[in-house]
Amino acid sequence: MAGRTAGAEPLPDVPCGDVGTRTDAHARAHAHADAHTSATRTRWWSLWPDWAGYLAALWSLLYGVAGAYWAAGGAGYPFAATRPERASASLLEPSRAEVVGPFIAALGALGVVAGLLMARGRVQGRARAWLLGYGWGTAVFLALVVPDYSLLGLLVFSPLLVVFAFTGVPGPQDGVGDVLYWHRGNLVIIFVGGLLWALATLAYQRRTAGSCVHCGRNRHTPAARWTTPEATRRWGRWAVWTAAAASIPYDLTRLAWYFDWPLGITEEFLKDMQSTPGMMEIALGLALASTAGGLLTHGLISRWGEVWPRWVWWKAGKPVRPATAIVPATVVALVLVPGGLMNIRHVTAEMWGANGPGIFWALWGVALGAATLAYYLRRRGQCAHCRLG
Repeated sequence: MAGRTAGAEPLPDVPCGDVGTRTDAHARAHAHADAHTSATRTRWWSLWPDWAGYLAALWSLLYGVAGAYWAAGGAGYPFAATRPERASASLLEPSRAEVVGPFIAALGALGVVAGLLMARGRVQGRARAWLLGYGWGTAVFLALVVPDYSLLGLLVFSPLLVVFAFTGVPGPQDGVGDVLYWHRGNLVIIFVGGLLWALATLAYQRRTAGSCVHCGRNRHTPAARWTTPEATRRWGRWAVWTAAAASIPYDLTRLAWYFDWPLGITEEFLKDMQSTPGMMEIALGLALASTAGGLLTHGLISRWGEVWPRWVWWKAGKPVRPATAIVPATVVALVLVPGGLMNIRHVTAEMWGANGPGIFWALWGVALGAATLAYYLRRRGQCAHCRLG
């Protein structure tokens, strides 16, 4: 039998004298092998609808066990009242382990059951509505409500933290350990749990609705009018301008401080910052970074957000991969919201400049998320899994 090779997929039988047919068979076999290799390289991500529910259940199990441990008097409770320099501004801090610990344990146990049911995707009717409510509520609570500005700070200062590890941290902090302490690390863990629950719930919602779990399209339901390219350009433009405007109050106050104007703060607080080496430079850098972020947001509705511009000389003229814009914009949008909600709880009349402008971070995050969604809908093309689009 022609074309059978040890260790390879058998080729179709072809007559020995038909060279052209043999060549075509080999070409098809090689193409199949290349496709299989490509699928293997991306399989870990393409299967996210299958593993998201199980990972959300596993996260709930581990954090629920931790809650039971803290409720029983175990050490390391991350929301306890502690030294001001080692505290966080989380919604749950300060609180008592014997009160919040059982609550964490109960939610963890419930999350294990809900996560496994979502992963199986067989619950319908009223139970489906309850599961969706629990999933989205848990995702929002963990990712957007419980954390504080720490996630945004770690994202912005991540390059500087590498430098601080060698040069020391400006101000009263004694090394990077005074920045990356357990109370803040716990908020990162909670944030990751919220993302896992969002993925698990999204996959379950699509699967039980008969839609493609990867793109959300449905063969039996026409696409909503607001998802068309024309509509996404229209409301996406409003979202971009809203996001850019939301950063202006923060930028103005920090620039004013750098130029010796105590806008929204007391003279004493400004002098205290000026007496701390590097503090005013950091304030200026944050203002410039915020302004740059607002400007970059325009790429979501501009030509240079789809084709690399000339000033990016090594990629000029090449198409911008959608993930290049979608991934960082989504991350920034998500960490902005909890920072903004935190500032609402801490703003005061005398020091409104310290936390007041940060309230607009929540608006900035929501608007940036909407602009990113519009960009994704406009550029997503045909789904590689359901072939719709």
